[in-house]
Amino acid sequence: MAEAKWYVVHTYSGYENKVKANIDKTIENRHLEDEILEVRVPMQEVVELKNGVQKASQKKMFPGYVLIHMIMNDDTWYVVRNTRGVTGFVGPGSKPVPLTDEEMTLLGIQKEDIVVDFEEGDTVTVTGGAWEGTVGMIQTINMAKQSLTINVDLFGRETPVEISFAEVKKM
Repeated sequence: MAEAKWYVVHTYSGYENKVKANIDKTIENRHLEDEILEVRVPMQEVVELKNGVQKASQKKMFPGYVLIHMIMNDDTWYVVRNTRGVTGFVGPGSKPVPLTDEEMTLLGIQKEDIVVDFEEGDTVTVTGGAWEGTVGMIQTINMAKQSLTINVDLFGRETPVEISFAEVKKM
């Protein structure tokens, strides 16, 4: 299986959050969670001085651009390229060029590798989020998304739930 890389998509100015929402919705509808892993609009904290008062706010680092962590193939290219508000991938012609690890580190976005001390079949307790306090058995572990799927008892039925590594601890 191909490795997921970060790509830059050019959007209409001011449409970055709409593009992110549209791509997220398409990922959910077409079940592309394993191919398009993350969509980001990089933000930075800035302090503005207005009327003599300092005010902290979030500004887009790259207006008109969205970063996408995905496995590039014909399907994912088509989905992203044909999202409303997207004008194209950054790269020569219609060939997207992935960002290098050095570029991602400079942006402060590259995730460090997380070492987990649990494996499929282990029982874990959820420590945060909507399922806090729930106990479940790990069914699958997704290292790329840094999440795992556990079965929880919901209305008397076993229901699979995806939870971030940060929200669980081993029993």
